[in-house]
Parts: sequence; C-alpha cells; structure tokens
Amino acid sequence: MMLRAIAAFALALAAITAADPAYIKDVEAWRAKHEADYRRDWASIDGLFFLKPGENRAGSARTNSIVLSAAVPASIGSFFLENGKVRFEPHAGVAISRKDQPVTVPLDLIPDSGKEPADELVVNGVRIVVHGSGDRLAIRVRDANGAMARAFLGFRWFPIDERYRVTARFIKDPAPRELKIPNTLGDVDTYTTEGVVEFSLNGQTLRMRPMTTRPKRFYFVFRDASSGHETYAAARFLYSDLRDDGTTVLDFNEAYNPPCAFNPYTTCPIPPKENRLKVKILAGEQAYPHEPKARTP
Repeated sequence: MMLRAIAAFALALAAITAADPAYIKDVEAWRAKHEADYRRDWASIDGLFFLKPGENRAGSARTNSIVLSAAVPASIGSFFLENGKVRFEPHAGVAISRKDQPVTVPLDLIPDSGKEPADELVVNGVRIVVHGSGDRLAIRVRDANGAMARAFLGFRWFPIDERYRVTARFIKDPAPRELKIPNTLGDVDTYTTEGVVEFSLNGQTLRMRPMTTRPKRFYFVFRDASSGHETYAAARFLYSDLRDDGTTVLDFNEAYNPPCAFNPYTTCPIPPKENRLKVKILAGEQAYPHEPKARTP
C-alpha cells in the first residue's frame, strides 16, 4: 500500500514538473495580476449597509445608520431611499465630490447595476457607491487605507498542473434563458445562460453550466469535493472563451475564490446544482487563510 502511494505521488510530481515552462509563466503572470486587481478592487471594500426606506444618515459617528471609518467627518449627510431610487443630501461644509466636482446640493445616485456607470461619492479618500443585491439597495464603501485592506493576506495557490487544463465541448440550449441564482446574502440575481459544457477530468465525464457575461464569454460558479476543505466552502469562479469550433478551454489552475472568501462586505453567487461537482479539483486558489471578519466601527 505504501509503495503504491509513493509511486502515485511520484507520478503526480513528474506531471507537475513536466509542465511547459511558457505555460507556467503565463499562469503565474495571470495569478499575480489577479491578486493585484483583487487587492485594489475588493480588499478595499470596507463596508456594506443595506438601506431602509426613507432617511439613512452617514458618517463616522456611531449614531449613524451608515457608520463610516474615522477618515471621514462625524456626519457627511443622508441617503434617502424612495421608490427604488437613492438620493444623497450632503451636510453643509463637508467636502464631498462626484467626478471631481463638489457635491453641495441633493443628488440622485446611479447604482452599480452595470447598465451605466455608477455614481461614486468621494470624501477624504473614502469612496461610496449605491450597490444592488437582488431587489435590495445598499451603500458600498471602499477605503484603500481601511481596516479590511490592511488585513488582506494575499492568496494561496495549488502548484500549477496542466492536467487541470481541459478542453470542453459546448452543448447549446434550444434558446438562451434566464438563470436565477441566490447569493451569499440570500438575495437572488438574474443571469443569462445558453447551455452546458462537457469535459473529462480525473477519469470522469462532467458537465457545468456557465453564465454568459458577453458574447462567447463564459462565467462559471462551481463547487467540488475539495470545497470546505482544501478550497473555499461556498464556491470558486472560472472564466473561459467559446471558440469557433464549439469548444472552450477550462483552466482550473486559474480557478479563484470569490471576494466573499476574505471580505464579508461583498455579495457572491451560489453555484447552481449542475455545477456542484463530485470530484476533487486541487488546482487554482486554495482556501483563504481565515474566515472573513467585519471591521469594528
């Protein structure tokens, strides 16, 4: 038994070390860029406050319903949620800007729905946007010098293994359809799906259903048998492109954790049933070193 285990380990090690050096360099470059992007865009998220109808006061004072970091004044103004829209009314004398222009009068804010650029308010380097989660609206706060950014530990990865880079066949549905996906906060978001992909991995034939983010661009949210053990429990993400011959390359060496793996102020989709795989995929990003914790106001 021991000899067989040693032999299996030696074969696995040989497969890893035999990987194409150029390929390894490409994946390492992708991982470095991914971590830099996440450090900038996701580790800096320092708060998420769901709005109640009517007035929601904001500032660093703990008496506010939206408690910001000490970098901002005790009170910066109020966000009003009325009829599904958000209006911001600044307090006089507080230096707040939008698109580098001072905000001195009430302002209707465009949320980060993706349909058009969101309005971003900036006060003392802290950035504020209206964020949608399902049917709810919240205030999302970014602070590059905040507690969450300072606590970010970076990512851990499995060794690059070309056996986890596989070609999948796209099986198209009769027509595109909407896919309702719950997120980690219990809200439901709507995506578009056009079919499934079929591929072989670790001796098994598997299928996953991607969401289409733009023409020929696939977005996978999946779990596997390593989830909750070697990898993050909720899910991992993976992107791929559909080729003209109807295939797509799934490179699980580039599978990565959603931001909610390390930041509790983010919202992440839950994998659909079709994407809960029974095999272990020990490739891509490993579990984050510890559970995400909210900052202390």
